[in-house]
Amino acid sequence: MSAPQRPAPGTPLRFRWRKWDGGPHWTHECVYLGSDRWGDWFGQPAGGRSHRPGRDFPAPGPSVRLLPPSGDYALTHNEAPPATYHIYIDLAWDLRWQDGEPTGIDMDLDVVWAIDERGIFIDDRDEWDEHRVQYGYPLDIVQHLEGLAADLERRVRAEEAPFDPATAAHWLGVLAGLTQP
Repeated sequence: MSAPQRPAPGTPLRFRWRKWDGGPHWTHECVYLGSDRWGDWFGQPAGGRSHRPGRDFPAPGPSVRLLPPSGDYALTHNEAPPATYHIYIDLAWDLRWQDGEPTGIDMDLDVVWAIDERGIFIDDRDEWDEHRVQYGYPLDIVQHLEGLAADLERRVRAEEAPFDPATAAHWLGVLAGLTQP
């Protein structure tokens, strides 16, 4: 199976999430930025729309999102305030290119680096516990993602690339260059 064709940098697209049962979740209006050794990068300029059933809002500031080849998480780096977090990692399943756009299953667990006193932590454990029973997540996926969440939390704390400020700054610069009038 060959790798999917990538769009040209600056191409608008939607980054679509769904839940395990196939129900709709977040959709982020983004632009394709390019790729590096970490995977494919997408940008959302300030004001870019993010929506899900019952919620719709413009992004308060620019952010960049990484889809790594593993397809088991998506990393979002935000620029400084007004964002309330530096990093937000959505643990995922089946995160991949489909019909020219990134899509995947949001698996509830998140690794967050908040700007406030909460710091770095694993979020939404209550939703994870509820949904793994409700949706019947397979045990091997549960074990993989719980281990991955702990590893990602460690890597964010250590500011290992691509979880470091320098990697984010590079891709935020690419986004700024593509979105300047």
